[in-house]
Amino acid sequence: MGRACGRCVDMWWAVVGLVVAVAVAAAAEGAREAAVAVAPRRHAYAGMLYMGTPRDYEFYVATRVMMRSLGRLGADADRVVIASLDVPPRWVQALKDDGLKVVSVDNLKNPYEKQENFNMRFKHTLNKLYAWSLVSYDRVVMLDSDNIFLQNTDELFQCGQFCAVFINPCIFHTGLFVLQPSMDVFKNMLHELAVGRENPDGADQGFLASYFPHLLDQPMFHPPANGTKLDGTYRLPLGYQMDASYYYLKLRWSIPCGPNSVITFPSAPWFKPWYWWSWPVLPLGLSWHEQRRENLGYSSEVPVILIQALLYIGVIAVTRVARPSLSKMCYNRRMEKSTIVLLTTLRVVAAWSIVAAYTIPFFLIPRTVHPLLGWPLYLLGAFSFSSIVINVFLLHPLAVLSTWFGIIGALFVMAFPWYLNGVVRALAVFAYAFCCAPVIWGSLVRTMSSLQILIERDAFRLGEPNQTAQFTKLY
Repeated sequence: MGRACGRCVDMWWAVVGLVVAVAVAAAAEGAREAAVAVAPRRHAYAGMLYMGTPRDYEFYVATRVMMRSLGRLGADADRVVIASLDVPPRWVQALKDDGLKVVSVDNLKNPYEKQENFNMRFKHTLNKLYAWSLVSYDRVVMLDSDNIFLQNTDELFQCGQFCAVFINPCIFHTGLFVLQPSMDVFKNMLHELAVGRENPDGADQGFLASYFPHLLDQPMFHPPANGTKLDGTYRLPLGYQMDASYYYLKLRWSIPCGPNSVITFPSAPWFKPWYWWSWPVLPLGLSWHEQRRENLGYSSEVPVILIQALLYIGVIAVTRVARPSLSKMCYNRRMEKSTIVLLTTLRVVAAWSIVAAYTIPFFLIPRTVHPLLGWPLYLLGAFSFSSIVINVFLLHPLAVLSTWFGIIGALFVMAFPWYLNGVVRALAVFAYAFCCAPVIWGSLVRTMSSLQILIERDAFRLGEPNQTAQFTKLY
């Protein structure tokens, strides 16, 4: 009996010892993870945000999407936004809520504003030079907002003091570059700005190309297998800045050197990938929106979309129930002007009304909404405004809606996913436009003819009021 009790006591102390050992090990592991979590990171991905352009909000959204996508890819680096002091506080707070570090700076004065070829939308792009002031980091990857990351690119932190991609055969692109922060370099850059260093475009692109003129002669970057950092300047493989225009030719990526890691969109400003109309006009437009859907969502735009959709449905319902006729309101009076003048005026008003019906909805839709929401909302808006024009001017519905059907057909032609290459796609779009244009022109001619018939009919009625009255009395 005593021996059995002794065994029970020994087992009890063994269990207690095991529990204590596990607890100590867990506490040690937790302390190690906490130490790792609070340890400052030596690398950073940095973006830039400033105010003063018509597309400030779009770049703000694009910056959030890009930085969130880096987080989902497991980037082992801080994510930093260099924001000018005039960025709205609510935007700054949203960036911080996303886990980003915001560095507030004064806008650098651009000494190239009076150049003949200067574009005012590049006025504050020299703020990008603040990246060299982030001296708490060993390496920084500086980014423009129009980048789409396909995979983790942390190997870039092994590059040297300055590394960039040559999209143009002779000029490197500043949409993504690697740098080693240095206050000496930063101060020297500010000095070069003050003395007016040559800058072909007056923006960051021209200044940095002038500051690092010999990058083209440097070797290609290949990350060392042992994880060490390189010294000097290097050219980055094209796969780190895949120009979207390379994709459109073959409708696939065929970048021979380096990993296909980052897509950039150095195209016309109105065809940046975050605009809802960029797809299916440009096939890659949907890629950015898929990243936004996964990383940020569209909660800020959904209420506006619902309100507009309900408004358009209400307009369609009202025009179906009440069918006003501007023609009758104008014509059921004594004729004071000639029929020709009236016809000309009515044609101009009707033509501009049709143009407005297809134009106004385009500008009412939030610009950064998903294309699969933007295009249906645009078509609904165009249909509702067209229904007003049809009922006001008593026009034939198919004549006015031929453009509406033409737009739907064009979207299907452009979105067709099985083209062999970009050339075939371009030829298909051209063939569709060639066949569709005569139909739309014929509908416009038919619309103008119907206006003339309407005026002639009402003018005849108004020109013989007494005969009509006498005829009514007799019969």
